[in-house]
Amino acid sequence: MSETPVPAAAPAHVADPAAPGPRRLPPVARIAVATVLAACAALSYLFLFIEGSFDFAFERRLTIFWTMAVVAFCHAVGTVVFQTITHNRILTPSIMGFDAVYILMQTLMVAFFGGGVLAVTDGMPKLVTQTLLMVGFTMLLFRWLFSGRNGSLHVLLLVGVVLGLAFRTLSDFLQRLLSPAEFDVLSARLFGRLTSAEPAYLPVATVVCVAVGSVVLRRCHRLDALLLGRDTATNLGISHRRELTVMLLMVSLLIAMATALAGPMTFFGFVTAILAHQMAGTHRHAVVLPLAFLIGMLTLAGGQFVMEHVFYASGMLTVVIEFLGGAVFLVHLLRKGTL
Repeated sequence: MSETPVPAAAPAHVADPAAPGPRRLPPVARIAVATVLAACAALSYLFLFIEGSFDFAFERRLTIFWTMAVVAFCHAVGTVVFQTITHNRILTPSIMGFDAVYILMQTLMVAFFGGGVLAVTDGMPKLVTQTLLMVGFTMLLFRWLFSGRNGSLHVLLLVGVVLGLAFRTLSDFLQRLLSPAEFDVLSARLFGRLTSAEPAYLPVATVVCVAVGSVVLRRCHRLDALLLGRDTATNLGISHRRELTVMLLMVSLLIAMATALAGPMTFFGFVTAILAHQMAGTHRHAVVLPLAFLIGMLTLAGGQFVMEHVFYASGMLTVVIEFLGGAVFLVHLLRKGTL
């Protein structure tokens, strides 16, 4: 009597093709989870550990939280859109020398008119002027490079880095000529400052965010098509040059407003964008953009809460974000191995 051969058991590391795969959360559920986490971080920052007058403390925290919302929206949405139109998840508007324009403008003001000019000129005209100058510079650079016949991503990267280096070098030279008191006043303006933004700027910044956000959200399907490349997008009936110009203008407005409001932040947008792409599970901008904003809010509100009540260093959040963001940028670049 022969025995029926028993098939050998498959090794533990070999997956059974018939076994059901891991169930992944749908995009709506992922956005819902990110919303809950961001809301918890926001409520914790706004209401927990309030000492002294509740009205005074809550009003100040509400102003800072409003600034966080504007900065998170501007950097998150602006970086995701910029990476889409450049077809590269390494580049960000800040890395391309955008912050150097802001630093040069502030340095020139102090060098020619003295340190007191920064406080005297604070107001809506200065905010509008700085925003228009930064938007004009970036639109001139990006429009020329992307719309030209010989324009390419590598040329854009080279020109952006070279101009950013030139602006920073000129700023460093002028800063060495300043007196210690003037240099100290200028240095306070050249770092990200969520806790010292001018409250009068927030309504204007919010209007800009709502206007730009409505334009971007209505063009989510066009951004999805731009991911497929210029030829494919054109074959789908999309005017590539027009959409590129519109998106560059939106990105310039967002980053200029965030920089003029809270100072330069180089790697914050990169961190929010890369985390949003990894957590979205899809390339659709209708999912990636809200996730990027919610991740930015979670990072800023949660980080500020931890820095204030755990490490007692409320003004160090932007420094920590820039340090960790730079490390993430280097790791991602080394793992990818190419621009």
